[in-house]
Amino acid sequence: MPANSIAPGTFTPAPRRASPWKMALAQGRIESKLMLQHGEQILLNIIIPVVVLIAAANLPLLGDATVNDIVPMVFAMAATSAGFTGQAISLAFDRRYGALKRTGASGVPRWTIIAGKIIGVLTMTAVQLIIISTVAIIVGWRVTLLGAIMGAIALFIGVICFTSLGLLMGGSLRSELVLGLANLIWMILIGIVGFVVYIGAIANPGLWVLVPTVALTTVIDAAFRGGIHLVGWLVLLAWALVGTLAAVKWFRFDG
Repeated sequence: MPANSIAPGTFTPAPRRASPWKMALAQGRIESKLMLQHGEQILLNIIIPVVVLIAAANLPLLGDATVNDIVPMVFAMAATSAGFTGQAISLAFDRRYGALKRTGASGVPRWTIIAGKIIGVLTMTAVQLIIISTVAIIVGWRVTLLGAIMGAIALFIGVICFTSLGLLMGGSLRSELVLGLANLIWMILIGIVGFVVYIGAIANPGLWVLVPTVALTTVIDAAFRGGIHLVGWLVLLAWALVGTLAAVKWFRFDG
């Protein structure tokens, strides 16, 4: 065979479906870039939580709450913003303008879109974790290495929970309804956890623990102290399971 000849079949098409892992990572990279380059996402996910942290640490907004009490709440706020509100609104408008329908027409399964958005949110959460932790340390927050690791794990699990709920709302309701409802629910969730922190009940919130932001705050607070809030974990995992199953069932590509 001549040295410059090409073996038969070299350019024969061999189409095959990518592995689920590769599809999820590819979709996740796209979602991560979109979130980190979007001004409104930066405002909602980073600037607002940082402003709340600085204000609450320096002003008597939450009663006798210390910085160590405030930081878990701020992380829960960040998780709610990134996973729930931001995803619900962006997803709803993607559906409205046909972006998801075109993606779905390419053969990408629903679970891949959901997984990609979760990866995108987790990327944003990593950025939130670095920035908020840095600001918290500056204003006087202190935590052990074990507590920091446990808290980070709790935060990422909480983000998955809120992302599933955001995908459920954004993937099933009309964009006009989602825009107002997601912001209203965000304010209610943050208001409730702020009240629980204000009355000093975050370690033992009673029935308030059924609220996902309160559950996440109690879990993160206990983790930072090196402990485990079992009831908070059960509530958080229950919300995550319900949100994920419902999102997969009712998720729609069109608006």
